[in-house]
Amino acid sequence: MVKRIFHSICFVTLAVLLASFVLIMGALYHYFSGVQQNQLKVQTVLAAQGVSHEGIQYFEHLKTDGFRITWIDSDGEVLYDSQQDAAQMENHLEREEIQEALKQGCGESKRYSATLMERMLYCAQLLEDGTVIRLSAVQYTVLTLILGIAQPICIVVFVAVALSVLLAVRLSRKIVEPLNGLNLDEPLNNKEYDELSPLLRRIDNQQTQLKWQEEQLLQKQTELDAIVGNMKEGMILLNSSGKIISINPAAGKLLNTDSCCIGRDILTVSRNLKLQEVFVKALEGEAAEQTVILNGGSYQVDASPVISENAVSGAAVLLLDVTEKEKAEQMRREFTANVSHELKTPLHTISGYAELLKNNMVENKDRVPFAEKIYAETQRMVRLVEDIISLSRLDEGAGDMKYEAVDLYRLAQTVILALESEAEGAGIFLELSGENAVINGIPQLLYSMIYNLCDNGIKYNHKGGSVRIEVKREETAASVLVKDTGIGIGYEHQERIFERFYRVDKSRSKEAGGTGLGLSIVKHAAKIHNARIELHSIKGEGTSIAVNFPAGSNGNDAILMQK
Repeated sequence: MVKRIFHSICFVTLAVLLASFVLIMGALYHYFSGVQQNQLKVQTVLAAQGVSHEGIQYFEHLKTDGFRITWIDSDGEVLYDSQQDAAQMENHLEREEIQEALKQGCGESKRYSATLMERMLYCAQLLEDGTVIRLSAVQYTVLTLILGIAQPICIVVFVAVALSVLLAVRLSRKIVEPLNGLNLDEPLNNKEYDELSPLLRRIDNQQTQLKWQEEQLLQKQTELDAIVGNMKEGMILLNSSGKIISINPAAGKLLNTDSCCIGRDILTVSRNLKLQEVFVKALEGEAAEQTVILNGGSYQVDASPVISENAVSGAAVLLLDVTEKEKAEQMRREFTANVSHELKTPLHTISGYAELLKNNMVENKDRVPFAEKIYAETQRMVRLVEDIISLSRLDEGAGDMKYEAVDLYRLAQTVILALESEAEGAGIFLELSGENAVINGIPQLLYSMIYNLCDNGIKYNHKGGSVRIEVKREETAASVLVKDTGIGIGYEHQERIFERFYRVDKSRSKEAGGTGLGLSIVKHAAKIHNARIELHSIKGEGTSIAVNFPAGSNGNDAILMQK
């Protein structure tokens, strides 16, 4: 404020000084111009008298410093000129001062001379013989006048400026000193200037309001930080130049950075080309969306420009984890393709045999085998549809199924009875050992789990082999172990055998009539019971799969462990 008062006083002083200088110089210029014009008239009269008495001889020894003499005939022809050759000069009859002198006896004018390139004063006098004598002189300019009185002007300006600066310094300090001592924390306690009372009261009201607003903003900021900080989704805010102004921990983790990157250009923080493309589009005012791979996961990046006053002032970027969604979509596509394939094969078989029967192209002795083949393929489709329905229910969490006490040993006995004829037909020996183990579970799912494990043990076994079921009970857990002496599973396949429609040996699976969904049903049923699956298999020697149930076995996760 001191500077503003100081500058204001100095400005006013200089403005007054400049205005005074302009007015004074204008008055002086007008005065000296009049004096110069009068002097030129006197010189013209004297020159006219001299020419009247002596003729052209008057010019021979005449000194013409400071003015120019031109003698002009009545027809405008130049008879003599003190600075140029009269023969080469143009006719002057139309000159304003000449016309006026011919009419009134004398004439005056002021104009810019194209010959001398200066502003000139002209004075013309008519002689008795009808000729005109004209004197001209360069008109004084303002600059000439200023240079003539430069010394006193400089002294006056210096003294005025010095006094103005001194006065401005003292006055500004005297005005501001009480203001600097104001207690703005308690505005109403200041008594220096009564004129400031309205301002102080307003400051007090604004301070009260600002404190309340600050508390509200701090509370909202704290809430926002807590929300953004705990978001699973990544969020980044950029300014118009692409510099980071906010980044939450989730986004920092994905970009391998932290809050220290605030203020840096986003393009220097992430080198992902797809991500950079999204940022650039958003900062250009175009909403952009892209799926990128970050830290081994799939993330959908949504970037929206922030528009303020019809201009892009920044961008908001959200990073959404769509890894599970992508996996689910991939599984859906694979599942659809596999179901289509699995249904297509038996349908083609059924259609072929049925067409032969329809066209009476089958001998009587072959009709029964054809019917058996159609029946077998139909049953295969029925099993496939039933397994798909079972998996769909398991995907939904089996919420419509009831938990009850289930004895795993008795359930295993029921499974053996159901598979006994199939085992005998394949030459496989079924054996059950262990003890009663009661858990809280869903009977249908537990039965399906043991059934599918045993069914696989029979289908992928050698003739004369065996499938052994062992049920164990512990204090806080129970387990079911199904061990066969079959073909075994190679280590490279063990991670994928619980996927839907995955088969190690497709030709063997088709021959055995499996749907490729049995172990997937086992995995989902185990997941619903919070059971852990342990797989141990050696190719050519056999496979053992253990399902371990913890106490209170109605949870969310099943763990596949390989040995």
